[in-house]
Amino acid sequence: MAAKQSAGLLLYRFGEEGLEVLLAHPGGPFWAKKDLGAWSIPKGEFENGEEPLAAARREFQEEIGIAIHGDFLALTPVKQPSRKIIHAFALEHDLSVAHITSNNFEMEWPPKSGKTQSFPEVDRAAWFLLEEARRRINKGQVPILDELARRVRETAP
Repeated sequence: MAAKQSAGLLLYRFGEEGLEVLLAHPGGPFWAKKDLGAWSIPKGEFENGEEPLAAARREFQEEIGIAIHGDFLALTPVKQPSRKIIHAFALEHDLSVAHITSNNFEMEWPPKSGKTQSFPEVDRAAWFLLEEARRRINKGQVPILDELARRVRETAP
């Protein structure tokens, strides 16, 4: 069986204190009280045959509610402990996260209640300085942040 694949966008900007990245917090009751290690780049699974960048842009629009265009920097795919492979694409781009609009998913909640409830895939997004982002992001995605930092340093004037 082939490993599952997901693709996402890592937006970054240069704030007064340094490099900042945009991370998303997953919605739903499982994640409601989790913070450190729970955040992620906006991403989602895609099927064979779909281009990873197209999937990343689609997932960003579904989870954040904004279509993003630009000259994306392909980062090295990262294999997760779950064996899922994440394809990340970075772009320097600033946007307000005050009013994100995420699509919803449905699940039985509370468990074994027979009731179905709808929850946003992403309940909030925020900009974090790189060091704070490393604390907040799912540990399996830290290499994505590290590569971005390295690539940005290499291209700095």
